[in-house]
Amino acid sequence: MSAGTTGAVLPAVTPAADLPGWDPRWSQLVTAPDHTGAERTWHVLDTAPHARDGEVVGTLLCVHGNPTWSYLWRGLATAASAVPLGWRVVAVDQLEMGFSERTGVQRRLADRVEDLAGLVGALGLSGPVVAVGQDWGGIVASGWAASLHHRPASPVELVGLVVANTAASWPADAGAPGVLKAVLAPGVRRRVTSGSEAFLRTTLALPRPALPAAVKAAYRAPYSTPAERAGIDAFVADVPVGAQHPSRPALDAVSAGIGELAAAGVPTLVAWGPRDPVFTEWFLRDWRARVPHADVHRFASASHLTPEDPAFADVVLRWLDARVLAPAAHEEAPDPGPAVPVPPLWAALRERSGDPAVSGSPAVVEMRPDGTSRAVSWALLARRTDELAAGFAARGMAPGQRVSLLVPPGADLTAALYAVLRVGAVAVVADAGLGVRGLSRAVTGAGVDWVVGVPRALLAARVLRWPGRRVAVADLVDVAAEGARALAAGTALPPEPGPGAEGAVLFTSGSTGPAKGVVYTHGQLAQLAQAMGRVIRIGPGQPLVSAFAPFALFGPALGATGVVPAMDVTKPATLTAVALADAVAAASATSVFLSPAAVVNVLATAGDLDERQRRALGTVTTLLSAGAPVPTPLLQRVKELMPLADPRTPYGATEVLPATDVGLSDILAAGAGEGICVGLPVPGVTVAVAPLDADGVAGVDLVGTPGVVGELVVGGEHVKDHYDQLWATQAASVDVRPSPTLRGTVRAGRWHRTGDVGHLDEQGRVWVEGRLAHVVTTADEVVTPVGVEQRAESVPGIARAAFVGIGPRAARQLVVVAEATDAVRRTTVADPVLSQAVRTATGRNLVAVLLVPALPTDVRHNSKIDRARVTAWAERVLAGERAGKLA
Repeated sequence: MSAGTTGAVLPAVTPAADLPGWDPRWSQLVTAPDHTGAERTWHVLDTAPHARDGEVVGTLLCVHGNPTWSYLWRGLATAASAVPLGWRVVAVDQLEMGFSERTGVQRRLADRVEDLAGLVGALGLSGPVVAVGQDWGGIVASGWAASLHHRPASPVELVGLVVANTAASWPADAGAPGVLKAVLAPGVRRRVTSGSEAFLRTTLALPRPALPAAVKAAYRAPYSTPAERAGIDAFVADVPVGAQHPSRPALDAVSAGIGELAAAGVPTLVAWGPRDPVFTEWFLRDWRARVPHADVHRFASASHLTPEDPAFADVVLRWLDARVLAPAAHEEAPDPGPAVPVPPLWAALRERSGDPAVSGSPAVVEMRPDGTSRAVSWALLARRTDELAAGFAARGMAPGQRVSLLVPPGADLTAALYAVLRVGAVAVVADAGLGVRGLSRAVTGAGVDWVVGVPRALLAARVLRWPGRRVAVADLVDVAAEGARALAAGTALPPEPGPGAEGAVLFTSGSTGPAKGVVYTHGQLAQLAQAMGRVIRIGPGQPLVSAFAPFALFGPALGATGVVPAMDVTKPATLTAVALADAVAAASATSVFLSPAAVVNVLATAGDLDERQRRALGTVTTLLSAGAPVPTPLLQRVKELMPLADPRTPYGATEVLPATDVGLSDILAAGAGEGICVGLPVPGVTVAVAPLDADGVAGVDLVGTPGVVGELVVGGEHVKDHYDQLWATQAASVDVRPSPTLRGTVRAGRWHRTGDVGHLDEQGRVWVEGRLAHVVTTADEVVTPVGVEQRAESVPGIARAAFVGIGPRAARQLVVVAEATDAVRRTTVADPVLSQAVRTATGRNLVAVLLVPALPTDVRHNSKIDRARVTAWAERVLAGERAGKLA
């Protein structure tokens, strides 16, 4: 029953017709009985009266939260109305809210669920319906959806549930969630909710990018007076904090109902804004636990008002198409795993430690800044891995739990990683090079249950409130001792995880947007390691020096000694030639893996090498550099240091590495071309092209035709399993239609759209021409950037160049922004002679050639040019604005 009053009684009205993004034809006033049977008038957004062509396939019943109204769903309504085969959108203004009637009645959660049921009946909704809700409207929508099985005569068929930043439950013994604690403090609530616009304005300030002033004004339109805002106050007062709150039984009933929907397999999408100060990561983890089959998509920059994210409507409609309208067409066949079983990553530890001839030889060698080293044998590494696995299990680490490993490369990280995998937990590997903010976003978003790290990492975990139990690196000795006692007492390790179980979440570099979590199964990790081993040419008796943290872990998995040079692994450019030579000498390493930035600094410090160190580098037979293109002149200089090596630059990404392999000799044999030659696909991999259209957009059809420019798409057994909590990103990455000649070369679901553009040549070699996002489309043509940049860099005085387009497409202008050599005066605009030389070399009518001391690069490899920043800077310069520093 209702309890108390909320304020003055006010009639329902329709909003002004000129609100941004609002179609006045949507506005309807509908009379329906509320939970008491009293007739109430609702304002409803309803796209049904809107003139449209095509068939309506169902209804999206959308419920807003506090302190918004149906205006929240205008983007979804617009998008759904724009397609021929679309959804009817019905978005309600809850009673006491928006432009609906102010009845003066205090409405509890259970009342609102019944009120919504009465409105659905009055609207005559029938057939397929998807319940959609945000904030506390998500709880109301979920409660209504769950109640349908108690309404046997209902003509509604619930076919899906979409929730955005809302709750599935909340502990009875917990305080108010997030910042609501402050709002619910004594004497505060009414003052900031109904007594002023403070609560309303604070909510509207959360989205990023910020909402336009006119949109904020539209949200405030129905809440101009304290009487109109009384419902905002009542909604906050109804937050069920504590076991005795009047709405606690209703919330518990909704939670139970969500469990029933999950058990029934109702398709569910959880759309999440990770920057929400109210519905924090705890709520998302709770949804994932209660609805394990739910699809999750995190909108990286979104906060509380997730439907305001520009991509929200598109993601929801694509999900509806895939999961509700035509699920059978989008379902992937169960992955049977690789045709030939691959041993787990820790198998080599057992084999090497069990071989008396090699068990005492080094498995991991750590180099120290003072020139000394620490070596850990195969026998010790294998024993420590088992002990740590047993110790972690004894402390409660369980299969499927996620473990963030923030430990520098070396024996501790190697043993901890293999122990976590052996337990069946999921290793979360996020590079410290992401920076504090990026690393925190990655660890928090992954939903880790454990954090194993150095003191600085654990301090960050406390300060930044990362989830999970914490284990210091120094405490690993105690964990191992606990595990040793358990093993000695006869306690068995947990069963080995199967090849289809999740093994790791590896985060991308963040060079093309927020870092994404890439999920690999155990079988895929083993496939990846073997593929890398073939390219790096390592194995038993072939040590590997790795200056890039993830690859320092592959050596032991392949039976090769892993050597970590003395450097800051989060900053590849800190590797010196001396440190590299000492690492090679320490284990007589034959293979070296460097990032492009590390290569540059090794060459820059080569003058510090003594004769012994030069001889050590002269024994290297395989040098690999990956993560970004490496200029041929740089590879040629490397060969002077390592004359026995044919420098190789395998191409790939966190999602699939390696994809292709190429050496300096191959590059020289290929000669000049449009872009960078990255060689032939590695065994077991197929590279295809999704051609670009006149708008620079890559389609879904895949071809293997030489010379066709498009997005490069890679298929193979060691392609990622999926992106973590990025349903739409994953769906887009595998959305391909292979040509007849490509069908059967790759199993369904084992494709990956790389986001790179390029082409294949007549010999099957792959050429990379840039990133899809950096393709410049003008009114007349589509231009990929790398070829233009290479030709610009051939001009004396230009060290490195970025090619960008500025302005609207119809009048887009082409610009080269370049790092000038020391011989060129550092003015912002190049002199006429240099500008003309660049125009001639590129063959482009450039509106300007701009010079900068340095181009901005990514955080992990320090080598990928951030063309988005370059574009924005060039636009400011050419508009005569104060541009500031670029890098």
